[in-house]
Amino acid sequence: MRHATAAALLLLLTACSGAPMATPNPGATGATRPPFLTTTPRPSPGSTGSATTVPPARWQAILDDLAARGVTAAPELVSAEQVTFNDSSLGCPKPGSSYTQALVDGLRVIVRAEGSTWDYRFGTTDTPKLCQR
Repeated sequence: MRHATAAALLLLLTACSGAPMATPNPGATGATRPPFLTTTPRPSPGSTGSATTVPPARWQAILDDLAARGVTAAPELVSAEQVTFNDSSLGCPKPGSSYTQALVDGLRVIVRAEGSTWDYRFGTTDTPKLCQR
């Protein structure tokens, strides 16, 4: 009897909730996944007050990583965008590796130096992850 009452109550509550809520189906025709948020980069990577700026500690981490790779030219900021990654791979998984499945607020920074483009990802720390595909 208790289960029947609970089922009837649940049916009553869902029937009175108004119009059914549509759940988006990413595989449906015409449905698209929202793109990464993109913004126009600022010329000064260390400046403050904009979502497109690269915090000074992160910019320095990029400079240090490039120097460790033998890049001597000053990098040019191509783009910087705030991104919510789907897991701890920061959008750049390595085959055969497993990652924590959690949303990670981060930053994607693209720089150009010595004729090459470098794609850096940051999660919750100031340690860069170079994304090489």
